[in-house]
Amino acid sequence: MTIDLTAVEAIDVHVHAEIGRAGEDGLKPEWRRAAAGYFGEHALPTVDDVAAYYRERKLAAVVFTVDAETVTGRPAVPNEEIAEAAAANPDVLIPFASVDPNKGARAVEEARRLIRDHGVRGFKFHPNVQAFYPNDHAFYPLYEVIAEAGLPALFHTGHSGIGSGLPGGGGLRLKYSNPMFVDDVAVDFPELTIVLAHPSFPWQDEAISVALHKQQVYIDLSGWSPKYFPPQLVRYANTLLRDRVLFGSDYPLITPDRWLADFAEADFKDEVRPLVLKENAARMLGL
Repeated sequence: MTIDLTAVEAIDVHVHAEIGRAGEDGLKPEWRRAAAGYFGEHALPTVDDVAAYYRERKLAAVVFTVDAETVTGRPAVPNEEIAEAAAANPDVLIPFASVDPNKGARAVEEARRLIRDHGVRGFKFHPNVQAFYPNDHAFYPLYEVIAEAGLPALFHTGHSGIGSGLPGGGGLRLKYSNPMFVDDVAVDFPELTIVLAHPSFPWQDEAISVALHKQQVYIDLSGWSPKYFPPQLVRYANTLLRDRVLFGSDYPLITPDRWLADFAEADFKDEVRPLVLKENAARMLGL
């Protein structure tokens, strides 16, 4: 069974399984507290919680974790667990994997295995949390595996609520998430579908430029309420990028309920709304 596009009202391309069934949590406790201060108190769902939550709302979800074990020393939610839950809930869940790029050859082999044995549909990277420059050629073998499989790669870009307000930002460096580093990846892997996650403050114009210039690059709108979107992002979403802008909430940090309610009031053209909410993602994901 696959997702019935007529049965879901939208596809949320940015959803986190925060806690594993056995209690795994890949983020440091102080980062968790900082995120709660930045976004407000929020749930910490397992992938099973995500499936139930999104089915209740007639939404589909691209769901993933963030593996940054070399930075945090903490194991993330197992990718296998997310893939297993998606196989059990194929009407609402689309599994993306996260591998820690700093694991080198082990990350490359893990990506191959997850594609071959677990049917993951894409990969999520968080350069701030994982502490890497996306255009470092040391990580190109990992992108090669993803590109050869014809799967998308989603990169966090811009500011991060993780670590915000902590001394030294909790050790997270914002520089890694400038979308211009992902521009190099788009040049060197023209066959790789790329998603720039979030309104990319303070590099919004750079993100728009990359997407305008590289036809395989999309922008997801997660992590911000639509009422706060930069005006140039809305302008390009309504015009030249109307076919490459995607609904994403960043659940549980922002709920799809809040995001969709604010999107209904935002200055998007009526003919663009269904593209953002479902049609662009369905095409990008090959649904």
